[in-house]
Amino acid sequence: MVPLAPRSHAFVYLASASPRRAQLLDQIGVPHRPLVATRQENVERLEEERSGERPEDYVRRVTLAKLLAARARHRARGLPDAPILCADTTVALGRRILGKPADAEDAARMLRALAGRTHRVLSAVAVSCGAQSPLLVSVSHVRFAPLSERVIGAYVASGEPFGKAGAYAVQGRIAQWIERIEGSYSGIVGLPLHETRELLARAAVAYAP
Repeated sequence: MVPLAPRSHAFVYLASASPRRAQLLDQIGVPHRPLVATRQENVERLEEERSGERPEDYVRRVTLAKLLAARARHRARGLPDAPILCADTTVALGRRILGKPADAEDAARMLRALAGRTHRVLSAVAVSCGAQSPLLVSVSHVRFAPLSERVIGAYVASGEPFGKAGAYAVQGRIAQWIERIEGSYSGIVGLPLHETRELLARAAVAYAP
């Protein structure tokens, strides 16, 4: 068990441009400030898969790589000291990792693969505070009903799949086709709040839970 930080912190840096993660922190009352990459940083490079890599190993590696980049960003900008929170979410169908779709055809292909089947959503969250950077992973299972080509086409045309792991947003219009969820809804959205709360407590981030 990682010990609590020696003093409390009034806020946490969120090293993510995801509005969903910011909204989830707002939901539980955690004060946060953005610590996002500039256009010069190639964040997508950090998300590149490695041959034979398991989804669990992938989501851990990417989260820690993003956290390391965020720590360097924090130092370079000379920002006030505070814990840094970073997260990554991936969708896995067996050992196959379904990342963000490259285009409409790729999104449709992913949705066809998920239709009528159960897949895993793995969300890793890490909080860097001092020398410590503990990380926790939430694993959830999501089952889709069968999806017709008409439904898939309309969903892709809505634009919602883009920028989303697995080409879907559980909080969006696709929710009507989700038969069952087992695990963490917030983790599927992109930030598992149970694990986040535990890490924020270890980092002594002061907020009213």
